[in-house]
Amino acid sequence: MAIRNIIHIDEDKCNGCGNCVVDCAEAALQIVNGKAKLVKEIYCDGLGACMGGCPTGALTIVRRESEIFDEAATEKHVHEVRKKKEEPCGCPGTRTVDFEEKRPASQAVADARPELTNWPIQLKLVATAAPYFAGADLLLAADCTAFSVANIHSRFIKGKKVVIACPKLDDAQFYYEKLSEMFRQNTIKSVTVLRMEVPCCGGLAYVVRQALQASKKDIPYSEVVIGIKGDVLNEGMSPLVPKLQAV
Repeated sequence: MAIRNIIHIDEDKCNGCGNCVVDCAEAALQIVNGKAKLVKEIYCDGLGACMGGCPTGALTIVRRESEIFDEAATEKHVHEVRKKKEEPCGCPGTRTVDFEEKRPASQAVADARPELTNWPIQLKLVATAAPYFAGADLLLAADCTAFSVANIHSRFIKGKKVVIACPKLDDAQFYYEKLSEMFRQNTIKSVTVLRMEVPCCGGLAYVVRQALQASKKDIPYSEVVIGIKGDVLNEGMSPLVPKLQAV
């Protein structure tokens, strides 16, 4: 044990957005039951890189007695975390499918038919280099939007390849790493984030913007914010990604 700098999390202020998880290169933080938690003291280097993206000021660096930072153990931990994330689940439902097809112009009106043209759609299951990403307009939708927005197929999904995610329930660091590779490896034409108004859902937009910056690709980005009653609160292009803080 030693007196040193280490992260402190004020759970009353934490909204579970997951931004800190993305910014922690040591994988020392996780979202547990909707709150950021320090996995082990030995994984925290006390430098505070995780603090920059916190929207509520829940993270601070304090000086107290704790276990010393173990660089070797941390490297092993990060490797194991990444390896676990990359392991395929072996489920037939994860097979990549692009089933876009021509439909008669006279076919039924909006939302009488689905506009989804790719599978799978969950970010954890999508292949990083899935062929349907080539030249695609990508819609990254928070899970809850599908149940909140009327005419989501005709209004937001039509003409796009779809990936869904939940920054509160899943691993934001995994999202960041996978999206960064996805943007790097493919010729994606544009990215639209469809998210709810709740603070934790803003974590999805944050992760996507950080991943776009890390990819060093000039991909147009837009964001749509949906109210909990299903109304569109904000829609349009967001500030240029290069202006964001680097990860």
